[in-house]
Amino acid sequence: MVPVPFATLHFAGHAWCVLPQGALYWPARRALLVADLHLEKASWYARGGQMLPPYDSIATLSDLAALADALAPEEIWCLGDSFHDVAGCDRLPEDARALLTRLTATTRWTWITGNHDRSYVDRCGGAVADEALVDGVVLRHEAERGEARPELSGHFHPKLRVRVRGKLVARRCFVATATKLILPAFGALTGGLDATHPEIHRAAGRPAEALVALPDRLLRFPLAA
Repeated sequence: MVPVPFATLHFAGHAWCVLPQGALYWPARRALLVADLHLEKASWYARGGQMLPPYDSIATLSDLAALADALAPEEIWCLGDSFHDVAGCDRLPEDARALLTRLTATTRWTWITGNHDRSYVDRCGGAVADEALVDGVVLRHEAERGEARPELSGHFHPKLRVRVRGKLVARRCFVATATKLILPAFGALTGGLDATHPEIHRAAGRPAEALVALPDRLLRFPLAA
C-alpha cells in the first residue's frame, strides 16, 4: 500500500477517510466509495453532434485505479450514475474496459443504480443493487428527505464556490448533515451544482456544511439557509 493523504471524518458512528480526489475510504470495512463517474459522457454527446475529447472514461478509471492500488480496498461501491446512459458500457474503449474489468475482478464491486444508468446490463463485472444497508449506513444514489438512518449518496455533484483574494474559486465538496453525507462527482467530465442550491438542501436538510478535503485537513464551511 502507498500512503494516501486524507482527512478524518466521524459520521454515523464510523471513522471515514475523506480523500482530496472526492472519494471516501472506510477503514473498518476496507471499502472505497465513489459517486457519479458518468463514464462515456463524451461519447454520448458525440452521438448528438457535440464532439468532446473521448478520454473521460480512461481518465476517470485511471484515477480510481490509482486509489485502489494505493489503498488496496476489499470493496468498491459506486453510488449511481456510473455510466452517463444505459448503453455507456457498450461504448467503453478497449483500454478503459480492460481497466474496469481488472478492478471489478479484484474487489467486491457493487454498482448502485442511478437515474442515468438504472437499467444497463453489461457492467464489466460486479454486483448491482438499487441501494444497500451496510453496517447501519444506507448507500443510495439520491438522498431521501424522509430517511432517518445515516445515508451516503451522490447525484448532486456538489461544489463550493468561495472568493479568495478577489477571485472566485470552485472546489468539489461533500455536503454533510447529522445523518446525511452527499459525495461529490468523481468523474473527469462532470459539472457541479452549487452546494447552497435549494435542491441540495431540500434533500439533505439543515443544518448543513460543505466539506473540502485537503491532503492534511478537512475544511468546513457552514451553508446558510
